[in-house]
Amino acid sequence: MNQLSPSYSNEVRACVVRIRESGAAALGGLYDLTAVRLVRFSYTICQNQHDAEDAVSAALLRVASDHEIVLKAANPWAYLLQMVRNESLLILRKRKKWNFAGGLFDFLFTNPENALERHEAQDQISKALQKLPKEQAEVVVLKIWEDLTFLEIGTVLHIPAQTAASRYRYALTKLASLLGQQVLEVNS
Repeated sequence: MNQLSPSYSNEVRACVVRIRESGAAALGGLYDLTAVRLVRFSYTICQNQHDAEDAVSAALLRVASDHEIVLKAANPWAYLLQMVRNESLLILRKRKKWNFAGGLFDFLFTNPENALERHEAQDQISKALQKLPKEQAEVVVLKIWEDLTFLEIGTVLHIPAQTAASRYRYALTKLASLLGQQVLEVNS
C-alpha cells in the first residue's frame, strides 16, 4: 500500500480520532501504524537510533496532548512527518553537533523478511547515503521509501517543491556515481 495514499492518511486520521475519543490509551494504534516509518525518517536526520526514537516519541506525545493539530491538517501523515522532522532538529540543536556513528542507516533499510538476501545491497546503499549531505538524504528517504511527491516533501521540509526535486536529482547523481550499476539492480 502506498503510504501517502489518501487511505493511509485516513488511517492516520482515524487513529488520531480514536485518541481524541479514548485518550492517550489509544496512542498505541497510531504508534503501530506509523512508528517504523517515522523512526526511519528521523534517523536520516538524527543519525542516531536512540535520538530518532526520542523524536518520534516526542511527536506522538504531542499528538496525544494536542490531537487537533493533526486532525486539522489536510494530510495528517505529511503533517506527522513534519512534526517528527521538527522534533529531530530540536534534538540535533541540543546535541550541538552531528554524530556520524558507525552503522549509519543500518536501521533504515532493515527488512526482516529479506534481510539475508538484501544485506549486501543494503550495506552498499547505507554507505553511499552516508556520503550525501543530510538535506539530500532526507529527500531520498521521503521520495523513495515514503512515496511522497516533491510538493509533499517540500511541505515536510519547509522548502519549495523545486528545491526538493533538485536535491533529489543531485542525490541520485551522487548515488549513481557511488554505486554505479548497483543502483539499477537494487531499484529493480
